[in-house]
Amino acid sequence: MSTVSSLGSSCEKNLRRPVQHAAINHIHYERHRPEETVLYKLVQENVETFFAQVETETGSGLPDFVKEEFDAFLECGILAYGFLRLRCTDCTHKKLVAFSCKRRGFRPSCGGRRMAQTAAHLVDHVIPNVPVRQWVLSLPIPLRYLFAAHPHLISPVLQVISRAISTFLIKQAGLKRRDAQTGAITLIQRFGSAANLNIHLHCLVLDGVYRMQNGVPKFCPVHTPTTEQLQGLLSQIIQRIMKALTRHGALIEEEGMTYLADMESDVALAPLQSAACTYRIALGPRAGQKVLMLRHDLEG
Repeated sequence: MSTVSSLGSSCEKNLRRPVQHAAINHIHYERHRPEETVLYKLVQENVETFFAQVETETGSGLPDFVKEEFDAFLECGILAYGFLRLRCTDCTHKKLVAFSCKRRGFRPSCGGRRMAQTAAHLVDHVIPNVPVRQWVLSLPIPLRYLFAAHPHLISPVLQVISRAISTFLIKQAGLKRRDAQTGAITLIQRFGSAANLNIHLHCLVLDGVYRMQNGVPKFCPVHTPTTEQLQGLLSQIIQRIMKALTRHGALIEEEGMTYLADMESDVALAPLQSAACTYRIALGPRAGQKVLMLRHDLEG
């Protein structure tokens, strides 16, 4: 069983945001109207039926945190659930600003705002002004399902990946681990472009290492890794992840074969997660069938 299905890297050389010199002469605020969107109407009309259907077909209701996420989505941006009244001291014009849920779920405006704020914070306060390379690691479908059902297993896997990449960079710089260090930030992406369950990792790693020189940290950049080096690093990461998951009881090795251990999962979420990983319909008369996907013909 292959653990990591792909390992890619792309160099982000210019993370600094450009300074905006143009003055903003006029700012106009228009309230989002989520209640008019197709997504909101779809959830509003079908969420209770969905909850009931899950309980009927699995014999168990969805966890409270899932229901709370749907409730927050339906209340986000709706004036009836709370707002601020703003008043201009010069012209006395008034404006109502609805409260937002500020959650990590599927509200587009809240998700986009959180993403922009996180990126700005990392650029301004966390990532130093040095080259940064993005390492993207995707996982085979069985491990996507495993990490969705047992998210605590992601931590030991991240430790394996972080150590492997940092050791690789230190060796690229011609140094030893005791003499140099690097830095990394990992963002865990839990869905794919089709909103399917696809846990994969985006690692922002300094494209070099720091070493102390006369009591001052000095950054040493490294060369771009070759395809052969990436292949070797990928094989190393796969082997180490397999061992880590075996130690944690998630994988079982017998007679040269490796397979997932039978671990306890949430009764209601398990079939939904499994279907979402494989692009299949989870409930109803078409359960198990592939989801219809419309693909744009780029050559047309």
